[in-house]
Parts: sequence; C-alpha cells; structure tokens
Amino acid sequence: MHDFWKKLALMAVGVLPALALAQQALPAPVPAPVRVDTVRQPVVSDPAANQLPRDPAAAKAAALAGQAQPMNALAGFGADYRIGPNDLLEIDVYGVTELKRTVRVNSTGLVSLPLIGTTKLAGLTAQEAEAAIAARYAERYLQDPQISVFIKEFTSQRVTIEGAVAKPGIYPLTGQITLLRAMALAGGRGDLASLDNVMVYRAGPNGKLDSMMYDLDLIRSGEIPDPVVLPEDVIVVQRKPARVLLRDSVVSDFINLLNPFNYLK
Repeated sequence: MHDFWKKLALMAVGVLPALALAQQALPAPVPAPVRVDTVRQPVVSDPAANQLPRDPAAAKAAALAGQAQPMNALAGFGADYRIGPNDLLEIDVYGVTELKRTVRVNSTGLVSLPLIGTTKLAGLTAQEAEAAIAARYAERYLQDPQISVFIKEFTSQRVTIEGAVAKPGIYPLTGQITLLRAMALAGGRGDLASLDNVMVYRAGPNGKLDSMMYDLDLIRSGEIPDPVVLPEDVIVVQRKPARVLLRDSVVSDFINLLNPFNYLK
C-alpha cells in the first residue's frame, strides 16, 4: 500500500506541470456575441414625386396613362378605320364603372348607352366616337368625361382569297387575322397548290397596288412570322406550273385517246 501512494505522488508531480503548460497554450475564450436589435427607420418619400397635377383634366389623363391599356384589336388596320354596322364596341367612361358597356352597332349604325340613349357611331373612327359620346355625356350628366372606345370585333371589312384553295371567295373580317388563319377560312390548300408562292396584294395609301410573296411552309415551321392580313387584301395561292402542265397534258392525251373523231383527221 505504501508503494501505491508513492507511485501516485510521483505521477502527480509529473502531470501537474504538463497541465499548466497546456492551459497556457490554449487561446483565450471568445465572448458570446451580443445581440443588437435593429430598428427600421421609416422611409420618407419625396412629396414632389407623388404630387398629382393640379389641373383635374391633367390628373385624369395622367391616371389613364398609368393604367394598363388592352391590346387594340385594330393594330395594323390603321387609326382611320370607321365603325360599321354589327361592329362590337367596348365603351368605358373613366371613373364611372356603372356606365361601362359592351354593345354591338345595329344595322342603322346606332348604339344604346346609359343616360344618353341611342347614339349614331357608324362612319366614325374610334377617336371621333369617343369625342361624340363625351359630348353627349357632358351636355347634362358629367363634367369633362373621359371616354374610351375599343373595337373588339369589326365585320364591315373583308378579304378576298382565291387561287388554289378549297373554298375561294370573299370573307368578312371579324377580328385581326393572320395569313394562316385566312387560309383556314378558305378551307386550306386546293389542288396543285404551290404553298411556297402565296401572293398578297394590298393597296397602299397612294392607291398603288403592292404585292408580297410568302412561303406558307416556312411560316408553319416558325422560321418566319405569320403576317397580319389587312382589310381589302387579296390573297392568291398560285398553282405549281409543272404539275398544271403535266395534268393538262395527261388529260388532253386521255381525251384524244378516247375521241374517235381524232382518227378521221
């Protein structure tokens, strides 16, 4: 037992200096981070940036300009399009949602609107119709009314499709269409059609007739965009000359073969 305590004392004498040296080599303890709660300061906007125009009319115009406007169905048809019978109109009075209406022009060119009754719009452009309706509302009901006339459908325009199509003819336009959709109206391709040679004839502002050639195969594959067809366009699908010549030659030879009078010549 005496030897045991002697050995334990010797071990303590050797271990304690080593522990002291190891403690000196350890880094100093890192203090725990102190949480700092941040206080969000209110953002003060520039009053001049949000200031509306003092003029009420200018304020309405600025508000209208900031609103998202729908895509015009007459895009590509020109602002000089004149409203005709059976056209479908969307009429909006800014700030008065109760007066918004979607109406169709009747056969006499009239529409019926709240408060002002029937109004003749046939023969007017969209801008002229807006001014006419605003004048009627301003007479008795509204002060400086802001009117928007959006032509959703128009039926007084037409397109002519002929040549190698299934159903050639003159078709009314009830909205914006493209060349592929116009071909669908005519029932698609006809016999001996040359789809890489589709002509579109269009009268320019000076009355001069312009022509454009399109390849429907490239349009269908997405290599070129599908062009918009305008009112009064004439679309002609050409026939393949070689196939026409072959057909005419074969039919002619067959008729001559069956015609007995050819041998009497």
